[in-house]
Amino acid sequence: MDATENRKLRESVDLLGLRAQVTAVGFVQLAIELKSAGVLDDAALGRIKDAICGDIMLSKPAALERDEYERSIRRRLDALFQGRETVGPVTPLPAGGTPSTKQMQHG
Repeated sequence: MDATENRKLRESVDLLGLRAQVTAVGFVQLAIELKSAGVLDDAALGRIKDAICGDIMLSKPAALERDEYERSIRRRLDALFQGRETVGPVTPLPAGGTPSTKQMQHG
């Protein structure tokens, strides 16, 4: 999905009020269950994570370096979809743009 498509989807989701943490928790668990059941393969899960990362990148703080911020987001998504990390409250990233080990473990 390109940035324009991401923006349109984000606006639609915002209008429906689906940006809540509850929705994110349910979605991540659903994806984990579908992967475990063999319904989703690695490529499909990768496309899901790409779509999420693309949306998050739309609101990247200007002060943070794009590539490092994206790597950080992708690491966290990998941990979420492997069940190693839970969806938690949003915590601001430190000035360097990389979550600390404590943030990665506790949301």
